[in-house]
Amino acid sequence: MCHDTIKHEQWNRRAFLKGSSMAVFGLTLGGIPSFVAQAATQTFETPVFKRKKILVTIFQRGAMDGLAAVQPIENHFLKKVRPNLMLSTLSQEEKLVDLNGNFGLSPYLFSLKPYFNANQMAIIHGSGLPIDNRSHFDMQDFTESGTPGMKSTQTGWLNRALAQTDRATMVSPFKAVAMTPTRPRILYGNESSIAVERLEDLRFRESVITDEQLNGIGHEYNAEQNERLRNAGKNGLEAIKLMKHIDLNTQSAQTYPKSNLGHSLRQIAQLIKANVGLEIAFAESTGWDTHSRQPTKSGAFARNAEDLSKSIAAFWEDLGTFQDDVVVMTMTEFGRTTNQNGSLGTDHGRGSCQFILGNNIDGGKIFNNLKTIDEQTCARELPVTTDFRNVCTTVLKNHLNIDATTIFPEFQPESIPLFRG
Repeated sequence: MCHDTIKHEQWNRRAFLKGSSMAVFGLTLGGIPSFVAQAATQTFETPVFKRKKILVTIFQRGAMDGLAAVQPIENHFLKKVRPNLMLSTLSQEEKLVDLNGNFGLSPYLFSLKPYFNANQMAIIHGSGLPIDNRSHFDMQDFTESGTPGMKSTQTGWLNRALAQTDRATMVSPFKAVAMTPTRPRILYGNESSIAVERLEDLRFRESVITDEQLNGIGHEYNAEQNERLRNAGKNGLEAIKLMKHIDLNTQSAQTYPKSNLGHSLRQIAQLIKANVGLEIAFAESTGWDTHSRQPTKSGAFARNAEDLSKSIAAFWEDLGTFQDDVVVMTMTEFGRTTNQNGSLGTDHGRGSCQFILGNNIDGGKIFNNLKTIDEQTCARELPVTTDFRNVCTTVLKNHLNIDATTIFPEFQPESIPLFRG
């Protein structure tokens, strides 16, 4: 946006949408949070939000190979069907990182090893959804809606979880933030959320647009006939107003990868440390569809795994004393085949694995309900032995104090001992 040009325009809703990211940002919001009514005045002091527990979810789009990320050590069956993909703990180059004598971590995920050793990180192996579907589109949709096999679900499970969070204190327009260009499926619903790739897009210099002008645009939105557009515009304007009063500490001692995920997690850390009332954060890691060249150091799996682990590690260290408030949970739509294909890659499978990081996590453990990985149990793929929704309900209950029994319709959750106490 060219500030020198825009500041001479007559600021109305049309010019505002044309000259800013609001054309995308505004339409990604849900209903009006209670904070909007409290912050409707032209000027206000920066609100102090009650410190909350925060869930950070990372969607690994493309289907991560769980058997490559957390590999059984010296498994004879996998050596046979994955001759070019299996790593050894004895290798001098690509050395598998021993976790517990039975499983090893990919060397490209090495940055996560200290948290496993410190009992802050747990791994759920064989996680996924209990349906036989290998479509990326379908399974990402089901993972985000939390209703496998039901395409008619209109809301995402994180949005449904937001409806059960504490409303006794002032609610921030930054309660739920997705660092994505449009609102992800997982946040569809009536609860307010923001989707924005760069927090800088929510800042306007006073010389460009004043609070008074923003209020004028707000009056135009009040007259909008389309309720969704009216509410979205008002929410977006209030978020921009609040951003003018927030001091985002952009300096960090941590070096984040120069990637979309690294950039997203750096900004989420900024919001957490600025105490803006964040409770749910969402980020994406893409490119996990490893049909070819999977074992190469320059291949997609190695690049993505290194980016994922270094981004999470930088984020976690960046949080400092805020670590006690945060849990990080990864997810992916499905895993890969046990057999490598002719292109030295893997095809669409079933079970994968998840990483759960937090100071209250009973870490240093691999939760794995599949006792053996052999030709009988894993002839084509790793089966789903832990329903992904059990992981979600366990995290929601123990970390956010949410009764998740109603969040996943027609599902009876089973708790997993992921948390201490």
